[in-house]
Amino acid sequence: MQRELVERELTEAGPSSHPPTRGRRSVTVNLAESPLTWLHARGHLSDRQFAAGECLRRDFERAQIAPGITMRWDPVRVQGGAGEQGLHASERQLAARQRFDGAIGAAGPGLSDILWHVVCAGEGLPDAERALAWPVRSGKLVLKLALDRVAAFYRIA
Repeated sequence: MQRELVERELTEAGPSSHPPTRGRRSVTVNLAESPLTWLHARGHLSDRQFAAGECLRRDFERAQIAPGITMRWDPVRVQGGAGEQGLHASERQLAARQRFDGAIGAAGPGLSDILWHVVCAGEGLPDAERALAWPVRSGKLVLKLALDRVAAFYRIA
């Protein structure tokens, strides 16, 4: 796993987004670590829930749902036929989008919001709870319920 360690000031709400000032408490943060990886490494998510979140994130990225900021410079293939698994790149993208939509649908309307914030956008639980106007420390429980439903959708045992 990639590591990008930085020092951050420790506040009552958790690590701040700026470097610590002199004489203040600080904490080392890995900016390359996803919220799911962080929760799983500390025993807050089961292996099944973590695998479900990673499957959802992979389909989100393969479906290219996130907005792009530049044009694509991928080489255009003229010969060679279909790619891996017998699908062309656009077909793989559509298949990933269908799996993503199915997984979000399986989570349900009340649980899909936390999946979007934490798994897809990579927000931490406190930020997701604030964005959703949820009580503090409620996000972890809701995220676990949502990941259980996504795991059932992906048939992860």
